[in-house]
Amino acid sequence: MTIFTHATLGTHDLARASAFYDHVLAPLGYRRLLDVEGRICGWGAEAPQFMVGYPRNGEPATASNGLTIGLAAPSRAAIDEFHRRALDLGAVDEGAPGPRPFAPNAYAAYIRDPDGNKIAASCRKPA
Repeated sequence: MTIFTHATLGTHDLARASAFYDHVLAPLGYRRLLDVEGRICGWGAEAPQFMVGYPRNGEPATASNGLTIGLAAPSRAAIDEFHRRALDLGAVDEGAPGPRPFAPNAYAAYIRDPDGNKIAASCRKPA
């Protein structure tokens, strides 16, 4: 069982962020499941667990220094495609797809989205 119900990132442009995540999350098996009146959108496999929206306090969105949102991927190929699509849409490479030392068979890729948020896709399945 996971300890998290969801994670939410702030954005300056919800339409841009929604289009970005619609495209880059598809290879991971996630789709948009929530769209609340142009304020917040959410993606997931069965329930919206990854959200992007305008900050509720009305202040500008900022990327958190040190925060990384890690998303589960079904395969190494899905991670490669996630990373490729993200870079094609202007994301910044924060760690190319490849093996990682944090767990047996760990494979991951890291990007910064157009708002500067750090996102990882990873799996722990053997090659």
